[in-house]
Amino acid sequence: MVFKRMLGAFGVGAPSVDTVLSTPRTRPGGTLEGEVRLKGGDFDAEIEHVTLGLVARVEIEHGDGESGGLSEFGSTRVSGPFTLRKGEERTIGFRIPVPWEAPISEIAGQPLRGMAVGVRTELAIAKAVDKGDLDMVSVEPLPSQLRILESFLQLGFAFKSADLEAGYLRGVRQELPFYQEIEFYPTGQYAGRVGEVEVTFVADPAGLEVVLEADKRTGRYSSGDAIGRFQVSHEDALRTDWAGELGRWLDSLSRHGSPYGGHHHGDHGHYGHHDEHHGHHGGAGMGMVVAAGAAGVVGGLVAGEVVEEVVEEFFEGDEGGDW
Repeated sequence: MVFKRMLGAFGVGAPSVDTVLSTPRTRPGGTLEGEVRLKGGDFDAEIEHVTLGLVARVEIEHGDGESGGLSEFGSTRVSGPFTLRKGEERTIGFRIPVPWEAPISEIAGQPLRGMAVGVRTELAIAKAVDKGDLDMVSVEPLPSQLRILESFLQLGFAFKSADLEAGYLRGVRQELPFYQEIEFYPTGQYAGRVGEVEVTFVADPAGLEVVLEADKRTGRYSSGDAIGRFQVSHEDALRTDWAGELGRWLDSLSRHGSPYGGHHHGDHGHYGHHDEHHGHHGGAGMGMVVAAGAAGVVGGLVAGEVVEEVVEEFFEGDEGGDW
């Protein structure tokens, strides 16, 4: 996980930079560690600061379509002002925090199709700023998130795609300016009964808020969406039989529509995509799950996508496209 290039913003003979991650894999709430390695160019350079930013590709809805751009969701200044002498080599160690709401980009060693997260190095010299290149970072799910996702494999769901949507979930305490949607489709017993299902995690040190949207195919409100949310601690999430609980919820949904406070199709908008999410808040167990709804993954996650291709698709050409 290394990038190196001459800093184009500063002309020929400018300093060069390597950013080396000793922890290229992390989890929400974790840290990234490594070094920024600078080498002086053909002249002394007055460095104003070195800053590392976590960035991700985000979809922005407008009118009838969507556009994509890079969103920075974490920034840490790893150095203040100093003089980098001609030809000097200098190493700056860093340890930067990863937000609890960081999107998941890898599961079981496989990149999550549709997702790309990176670290960008920003070097400021004499009022000019070079944002450098982007270095891929893998964000793995928390154990509590993984338990929920894995249960849907057992229920016959398969991963379809994931993306980040700009906006805020109404009624959910959310720090980042976007939310992740992980989308699945049924291939087993729920095929034809429930359509696509999306799950969104909003994590903090205590636990998870989970927002779920199921596209119903049968029942009272066929071809509508059932939306719910629930809260669960990380510890309770590990103790819950998610396949059993969510299976009962999906059975009820496909038979009877949405008797637990979900919405029909058309009640949408997150401040962006979904509408206000009603539903039960509480610990694990059926009282919580009936207001959930669901999706899952782990095994057929990516269908052969390669990290380098993900980088090209999501990051190439996005310099200056921040919003």
